[in-house]
Amino acid sequence: MSNRPRPNEDAVRDQLREERAEVEEAGPDGSASNGAAAGADAPAAEAEPNADGGEAVDPLEEIRRERDELLDLAKRTQADFENYRKRTAKDISAAGSRARVGVIRELLPVVDNLERALESATDADHALGEGVRLVLSELRGVLERNGIKPIEPAGDRFDPTVHEALSMREQDGAEAGVVLDVVEKGYRTDDVVIRPARVVVAS
Repeated sequence: MSNRPRPNEDAVRDQLREERAEVEEAGPDGSASNGAAAGADAPAAEAEPNADGGEAVDPLEEIRRERDELLDLAKRTQADFENYRKRTAKDISAAGSRARVGVIRELLPVVDNLERALESATDADHALGEGVRLVLSELRGVLERNGIKPIEPAGDRFDPTVHEALSMREQDGAEAGVVLDVVEKGYRTDDVVIRPARVVVAS
């Protein structure tokens, strides 16, 4: 019978446990798997929650959202300004047209009186008649340069939008509703009647 000493069973078990722990720590490929290596391979940390418990907003997304809001506001402001500019230009043009029409309306009685004076002038008043004719010609030129056209509707159908009927009378061969006489000429621009023509209409 051999006299070799028997190994201590507890020491053997402890040694086996240590070897098993080293193998587990080394991993299946034998490389170290400490906390630093695990942290290097770990995915990027997600956004931390806000104080109210919701997920934090990405700063880049927040900047993009604010940029889009500002661009939209700038576009709306530009469109509003363009509409305002057009509306203002239209109002200024309309105001200028009203002012011009008002001045011309004041001049029309002067033209009427000069025409009557010229019609009643006699041969003895030749020099005076020439002076009246020159003034009347100048005034008519002013009206024409401003786009003012006379309305002389003798023989036309009566149109209440541009004519004012002073009276009606029967006339042989005249169709009812036709303008017989023009008592006072009217004047208009392309789209505005400054003064309707005052007429006598066939009944």
